[in-house]
Parts: sequence; C-alpha cells; structure tokens
Amino acid sequence: MDQDKVSSKTAKNVWDFEQDRVNKTSSSPVKNVWDEDSGGRKPMQQIKKRLSLGERWSAARPTKTVVFWSWVGFIILTMIVGFGWGGWVTGGSAQKMADTTAKDAVAQRLIPICVTQFNQDSGKDQKLVALKGTDSWLRSDYIEKQGWATMPGEAKPDSLVAEGCAKQLMLNSQ
Repeated sequence: MDQDKVSSKTAKNVWDFEQDRVNKTSSSPVKNVWDEDSGGRKPMQQIKKRLSLGERWSAARPTKTVVFWSWVGFIILTMIVGFGWGGWVTGGSAQKMADTTAKDAVAQRLIPICVTQFNQDSGKDQKLVALKGTDSWLRSDYIEKQGWATMPGEAKPDSLVAEGCAKQLMLNSQ
C-alpha cells in the first residue's frame, strides 16, 4: 500500500497494517510492533483513550497497606460521625446523664410534698405575697429558708426541690 492510502486510514487500520507487515516478515510466530525497534524508527504507539472513572476504579488493585489504612480511616470517620452526630456516648457520659435524670426524677416526686408543706403553714398568705415580691432567682432561697424544701428525715433542704416548688407555687397562685 502506498503512503497516501495509509494516511487516509484510521489509526486502528494503520495499526493492523503495521502488525501484518511485521508478522509476514518475521520468522517468530508472533511479534508485536512495539517489540520492533529497527531502522531508527520509534516503535508505533497505540493511541491512548482516556479512561472513565468507572474504568479506572475497576482496574485499581490496592495493596494490603492501602486497604489497611483505608479501614483505619473509615473506622475513625465512623467514630467521629457516631459520637458527634449519631448520639453515641461514653460510659462516663452515660453515667452522668443517668445521675442527672435520677436527681430530676426524685425532685419531681418531692415537689408536691414541698407544696403541701407550704399549704400547711399558718402564715401562707403573707409568705406567698413575700414570695411573689422576691426576685425570681432568689425564690428558691426563700423557700429553703422557710423550711418547705426540707423533706421529712432530712437535715438540709434540697435546692432542686426548692426551685421546682417555687415554680409550682407561682403557677398555683395565678
């Protein structure tokens, strides 16, 4: 074939032509064009097609080291997401939350006793007026001083009970 015909062919046809010429002139059963380096010519190079991401992904073969560090990274990422946004807590945090919940539950059960002790006080009307005149952040102190937040059998008043009792008394008086 002459040069004009070869230049009009596609790259694939040129490749086939060169491969056939090498195979016919060679004594070895199979010889590839890229193995031939004679006559001062560079070996013919295949036209490279840019691979898509999917093709590159399927062709990837990670080493054991890459797999190991990938797993370490995924574990750390899972822990960050789990503890940050997933609601996971450590044992110490869970214990603190349980203690707080238990104290709040006990205080909620003792608030009605505090209100009952207030209602049994002979001067409750004057003390209620004094309680309303007290600043909101000092009302629990006032209830503790009156002894309403001190539960039977206890030596000192409970501040959570006093705070809840003050809120309940203000709601009841409206």
